[in-house]
Amino acid sequence: MKIRALDLFSGIGGFHLGFSRAGYEVTSYFSEVDKHAIAVYQHQFKNSTYVGAVGDVRGADLPAIDLITFGSPCQDFSQAGARRGLEGDRSSLIAEAIRLIRECRPRVFIWENVKGTFSSNDGADFAAILQAFIDLGGYRLEWQLLNTSWFLPQNRERVYLVGHLATSPGDWGGVFPITEESRKTYDLQRQQAYTNTILRVYGNDAQGSYVGERQLPSQDYRLRRLTAIECERLQGFPDNHTEFGLYEDGIKRISIGQRYSQCGNAVSVDVVKEIALRLKPIMYG
Repeated sequence: MKIRALDLFSGIGGFHLGFSRAGYEVTSYFSEVDKHAIAVYQHQFKNSTYVGAVGDVRGADLPAIDLITFGSPCQDFSQAGARRGLEGDRSSLIAEAIRLIRECRPRVFIWENVKGTFSSNDGADFAAILQAFIDLGGYRLEWQLLNTSWFLPQNRERVYLVGHLATSPGDWGGVFPITEESRKTYDLQRQQAYTNTILRVYGNDAQGSYVGERQLPSQDYRLRRLTAIECERLQGFPDNHTEFGLYEDGIKRISIGQRYSQCGNAVSVDVVKEIALRLKPIMYG
């Protein structure tokens, strides 16, 4: 199925890749401000068009959009951050995404954010965001806290909220709930030990094992950082997805620090794929 997606705060394309793996033929119009993430996106997704910073994007300048995805900057909601909520400069960018949903009226939109979104300002921020989505009119809303560990060996809890136009088939059950049992219908060969971060792993191999081990290392092992490839795998990206980027003056190698940062900021591809599969009845409708 061919769809046009407006990928806001796009990072390195986790939403694009997740939908592609679910069988969609995706043409992306993507918005991002980090030049290295832009370069990776352009290098990996040739059928994409960069449309600038989110505040500069106007629905009238775009073709008909089927899907809007956005993992808006989350530091102001994060439990590890200052918890400024909607008053934070970065989190307030969600208003731009809501404006574009209103202008484009896609069949579906998906918002991803950190677990702290639920509790920010004693729940008032999440309530305000829900009300803003409701005020768009015509969208049914679903949301759930999902853990990447149900699909990939990384403990990463994120809120996923899906809005779909209220024209869905009568027998369609919706997207959620998704449970840990979902992973059994997924790639069973990926069942491995878990890591609680994407920072370090036990091992002494230069390329490293697929994931970190829970048990303590033996005397023959040392603690080391995860490789960039391991970080990509923990997020569901193919090996070396972030190795090169397409800049204005050509293809260049991405620094190791940038690769770590880009993986850490990305959405988990396998979670997006599961959501995309469940959206097919309404996307095909």
